[in-house]
Amino acid sequence: MALLIAGERSGVGKTTVTLALLAALQRWQLSVQSFKVGPDYIDPMFHQAVTGRPCRNLDPVLTSEAYIQQCFSNHSRKVDYALVEGVMGLFDGASGADDWASTAHIARLLNLPILLVLDCSRLSRSVAAVAHGYRSFDPQLQIAGLVLNRVGSERHLDLLKTALAPLNLPILGILHRHDAITIPDRHLGLVPTAELPELQHLIDQLASLGQQSFNWPHLLPLLTTASSPTPYPPPPIPHPPPPHPLRLAIAHDRAFSFYYPDNLDFLNQLGAELLFWSPLTDPDLPPGASGLYFGGGFPELFAAELSENWAAQQAVKAAILAGMPTYAECGGLMYLAESLIDFEGQNWKMVGVLPTTAVMGKRLTLGYRRALAQQDSPLMPIGTTVWGHEFHRSSLTLLPQPALYQIQGYDPASAVSQEGWCQYQLHASYVHLHWGGRPEIPARFLDYCARFAQTQP
Repeated sequence: MALLIAGERSGVGKTTVTLALLAALQRWQLSVQSFKVGPDYIDPMFHQAVTGRPCRNLDPVLTSEAYIQQCFSNHSRKVDYALVEGVMGLFDGASGADDWASTAHIARLLNLPILLVLDCSRLSRSVAAVAHGYRSFDPQLQIAGLVLNRVGSERHLDLLKTALAPLNLPILGILHRHDAITIPDRHLGLVPTAELPELQHLIDQLASLGQQSFNWPHLLPLLTTASSPTPYPPPPIPHPPPPHPLRLAIAHDRAFSFYYPDNLDFLNQLGAELLFWSPLTDPDLPPGASGLYFGGGFPELFAAELSENWAAQQAVKAAILAGMPTYAECGGLMYLAESLIDFEGQNWKMVGVLPTTAVMGKRLTLGYRRALAQQDSPLMPIGTTVWGHEFHRSSLTLLPQPALYQIQGYDPASAVSQEGWCQYQLHASYVHLHWGGRPEIPARFLDYCARFAQTQP
C-alpha cells in the first residue's frame, strides 16, 4: 500500500503537498520512497533532495504497465512508506480523450488510495460538488481523503467543512494561503535543485508545514508499505555483464541533469562503471572512458561557461570523431552543435560535432513521440520503434539528411517529421527515452562501447 497525491487540475499544489509530506517523514527519520507519474525530471529532483532516494517515474507511455508494477513493487518494498505524486488533473491522460497514462490510470494499476488536493481559493459551498464529482466519476477509484489548499481564513474553512460534511470524505490536510512556499520556476518548469542555494531552508520550511498541516494518525496507515505485493522479477538482462567494467562518462552538472535513475541502474546492472563529470568545469573526460552519455538540462543558461571550457569541448569532439559511442538527449544534442544562440540572441561556440546551431525561442515543443529509427545507431537497429517525449524551447538551423528518426505525436493523425542525428558512433536527438522494459537498448549501447574499448591501447 502507498498513497497517491492527485489534483483536480494542474496548479492546485500537488508538488507542494507531496514535498511537505515527504519532508515531514524525513524529519521524523522515517524511510520513504517517492514516485512521480509521467515523464517529468524536475519534480523528482526535489523528491530526491528531500528523501535522499532517487524518485522513480511511472509512465506507461514511455515504459509499460508491467514495468510500472515491477518498478513500484520492488522499490517500495525497501522502505516503510511510499508516496506517489500524480500529474495534471486526476483523469487527464496522454491523449486528452481518455485517461491512459493519467494519475487515475496509475491508481487503478497499482490499487492505490488517493489523496485529492483541492484549490479552495475561489470556492466555498461549490467545493462539495467538485469533491463529489471526482469521487463518483470513476467508481473503481478510492478517494481516501482531501487536502484543502489555499484556504483564506477560519471563516472560509468553516464554510468548506460545512459543505463537505455530507460527503463523509475525511479532510486530511489543510493549507492556508499564508502557508504558501514559493519554489522558483522558469521556461521549462521549476528551477532545478542544484541551482537553489537556499534549498535546505526550503526543505526545512516544507517539513514544518508538513508536520503542522496534516492528519498524521489517519495518513500514516495509508502510506505504509507493509502490505506491498510480492516483488516482480526485474527485466531480463540481455547478456552477461562484461568481465571488466566498461567506464562510461556521464555529463552531470547544472547544465546537464535530466536522467532517469532507472536508465543509470540499467547501465550499472549491465556492467558499466558510471563516471560523472562536468562539461562546465572539468578540463577533460574521465580517464579510461569508452562511451559518453549527455542527458538533457539547461545548456542555454550556462552557454557562456560551456563555451569558455574550450578544453572540455575539444576532448569531447576528439572522442566522438575517434568513434567513441555517444548518446546525447536534447540539451546534450544542443551542446554537440556548432553553436548555441541563447534567449538574448548571443551566439556561443559549442563542441561542433553536429553541423547545426541550436536557437532558443518562445515556442515550447512538448509531448510524447513515437520514433521509428531510420538508421542503425549505437542504441538501436534500423526499424526499431520507441516511445519518448520532447520538452524544449530550442530549434536547429539545419536538420540532418538523412535523419535518425521518423517521429509522430501521440495522436495517430498528427504530422510525421524527421529528427535526430546519427554519425560517427553518435546517437543525438531531442527525444528523451526511458529504458524501462527495453534493456536491449542500453545493452546494445554498451556492446558498442566494449568494441570501441578493444580498439584502444
